[in-house]
Amino acid sequence: MSKTRAPGSRAANSRAVVVFPAPYVPPSQTIMRGPYRPRAGVPRTLPAAAARRYPAPMIDIQLARPVDGAALGEVHAAGWEAAYAPFFAPEFAAAGVRDRRTRWHARIANGEGAILLARVEGRPLALSWSGPSPERPGWAEVFGFYGHPDGWGSGVAGALMTRTLDRLRAAGHSRVHLWTLRETPRSRRFYEKSGYAPTGAERPYDFGDGRPLAQVEYAREC
Repeated sequence: MSKTRAPGSRAANSRAVVVFPAPYVPPSQTIMRGPYRPRAGVPRTLPAAAARRYPAPMIDIQLARPVDGAALGEVHAAGWEAAYAPFFAPEFAAAGVRDRRTRWHARIANGEGAILLARVEGRPLALSWSGPSPERPGWAEVFGFYGHPDGWGSGVAGALMTRTLDRLRAAGHSRVHLWTLRETPRSRRFYEKSGYAPTGAERPYDFGDGRPLAQVEYAREC
């Protein structure tokens, strides 16, 4: 979704957190998918038998560890290929996918910002990378936010964005911004749904093929 770029120091470590739908009800009664459509303001609960038929997916979000480098690379490569590859020549896009599978071991080892990995039922399906903004003093920046296409529509991206903002707020940031391609409507809809708004700023960004693409900036309170 958004571009990646080296941030400041690594955020404090945190342990695993499981994100449930709000308001919280026991997993045996929680539903996040299926034909049931509750009225506004009514908790999304079902009788036990129906809940067993439509179980809610378990979403687990952790600060990435060195052993997660390959999983992060697979999420990044798959998400980048789905959203960005159509903008490039096939050879350049294929090389970009390969390159993105190998970037994350070094980023984790070097402590380049806070890297969160989200799993759905144990499978890695989304990542976020954030830290202090080098462009806006006192702000945070989401340097990279990618979802594997297999996780689109599962709720994992929204849960991961919520957790990312929680961490940035806990680190003392009050505002956050990011950049994403202007011609990626899915990404832009997701950010707007997550509370971001366009700032009106645009810039060209060259991915390495000498053909810069237009990026737009989004921002919100943490």
